Amino acid sequence: MHMTHRDGALDLLKWLALLSMVLDHLRYVGYSVDWLYVPGRLAFPWFCLAMAANLARGPVATTGQWRYLGWLVLFSAVSEIPYRLFIADADTLNVLPTLALGLLVARGWQAPGLQARVLAVTAMAVALLFSAQLMFGVFGVLLPLATLLVYRKPWYFALVPGLVCLAANQWSVLYHSIRLGSTVAMVAVATCLIAPWLGLFLLRHAKGVKPPPMRRWAYALYPGHFLLLLALRQMLA
Repeated sequence: MHMTHRDGALDLLKWLALLSMVLDHLRYVGYSVDWLYVPGRLAFPWFCLAMAANLARGPVATTGQWRYLGWLVLFSAVSEIPYRLFIADADTLNVLPTLALGLLVARGWQAPGLQARVLAVTAMAVALLFSAQLMFGVFGVLLPLATLLVYRKPWYFALVPGLVCLAANQWSVLYHSIRLGSTVAMVAVATCLIAPWLGLFLLRHAKGVKPPPMRRWAYALYPGHFLLLLALRQMLA
């Protein structure tokens, strides 16, 4: 989203979220690197936090919300084929539909207008009906709102979106893995719980950084990274 004054900490958060996502998806290149699942748990909550940060800027900065939603919907469609090519046994849609629905829910809570509220209720109904088809399910749709609600709260409130993040990350599967003694699952649970807090800490204490600004072209990085990793996998095969 366009901002008059770039927030370097927010751009850094987006770059780190992108890096976390790429590390997570490297697990599908062909080598046994299950431990990359752990940094991968940071990506989605940090993208949700970036969304909450934009929403928290208030009415002046929310004039581009419809454009923001349009880009999410467009690249949801564009990304589905590269996503399916790279993860052939995927049982959910790519992550962008979850973020698009999450934006509508969070915006509906924030905006006073009837239209925003109706869209939020509709988005929540879609999330409940199609939770199994959405990456991170209904809790993933709720995570942007949970993050927005604690955005300006003291740090310990970040445990709330941390719990939502954990629920979105197949808690039952992680719990079963923990019972089997999986260290990766144990660290992944801890990462889910602290991911929103880590992101908020970065936004509040990294104001002086100036990474390359992440603008609208960055949407293309999502389908693009699937194609690059697919090419890498074919080269290593």
